[in-house]
Amino acid sequence: MKKWEKALVNSGTSLSDAIKVLDSAALRIVLVVDEQRKLLGTLTDGDLRRALISHRPLESAVDDAMNPRPKVATLNWSRERLLHVMEQGQLLQLPIVDDHQRLIGLESLHDLLNPSTYSNPVFLMAGGFGTRLRPLTNDCPKPMLKVGDKPILQIIVESFIKAGFHRFYISTHYMPEMIRAHFGDGRSWGVSIQYIHEERPLGTGGALGLLPKTEIDQPLFLMNGDLLTTLNFESLLQFHNSHPASATMCVREYEHQIPYGVIQGKGHHITSMVEKPLQRYFVNAGIYLLDPELVHRAAPDHHIDMPTVLENEIAAQRKVNMFPIHEYWLDIGRMEEFARAQKDIAGSLQ
Repeated sequence: MKKWEKALVNSGTSLSDAIKVLDSAALRIVLVVDEQRKLLGTLTDGDLRRALISHRPLESAVDDAMNPRPKVATLNWSRERLLHVMEQGQLLQLPIVDDHQRLIGLESLHDLLNPSTYSNPVFLMAGGFGTRLRPLTNDCPKPMLKVGDKPILQIIVESFIKAGFHRFYISTHYMPEMIRAHFGDGRSWGVSIQYIHEERPLGTGGALGLLPKTEIDQPLFLMNGDLLTTLNFESLLQFHNSHPASATMCVREYEHQIPYGVIQGKGHHITSMVEKPLQRYFVNAGIYLLDPELVHRAAPDHHIDMPTVLENEIAAQRKVNMFPIHEYWLDIGRMEEFARAQKDIAGSLQ
């Protein structure tokens, strides 16, 4: 159970029981939800004091004392936006909800002002040619194409920095000098950046073999350098650490509607018919967390892609987990996705 989940109470809970939850959860807030965890309201210690001053009976429902219209945020809000809303409203906590107003988290002002830091290495793949984005990539590596006013790779680096990560490795091959000139050693961002240059394309898995093995002493993030996402990297790390495995692959749900009626049969007999069924699959999202042992096993100067690396791990009976992500995610591989990124960056990604 996550800490904020200890602050949940159902609609109709007595004020006296809500007080017990307020004290035991020690979050200075009670979150009132229905059976589907839809947020109905909040009760802070300030709300409680006002209820006590007005002599509201302790056996009355928490609904009568709660704030039925609390300010809320969604997962794609940036740290700056959260801080702005909390400071404007003088809030110590801000509930996080999904598109259906279901409660999925709680952000606190203390945590925002005192962010955690992590020493896990982050390996970003930035060596591709970006052929499907030509002519834009004729004189610029794809990760350095600007979305809004920043290169894609800078947006990725800054998202990791905001989450508390500071050790970066960037794999280069095509026009590496542009990437090096922009980021340098990372000092301008207050982080460390080292470069892993591929003399020939080695694939995402092959580049692992060029990393300084002695420096990879904690689970390593590996991410393609052409992705935009609001994924909570801390949540991914917590999942990986609590579900031991050789690797964790982030996956996205992909839907495919068959445009015809699908017929099932046995011999000449039809056994069932489904009209235009919707099929759902998990697809690779291009983000991984790898245990150091896997990185240490990677052979130098050997071409191999990450799916093959993970297939080999599974064949060797090593555990590989998947982490479904529901947050914003965009693979900028084609012109239409690049155009979409320009629109998205002005809205939910800010």
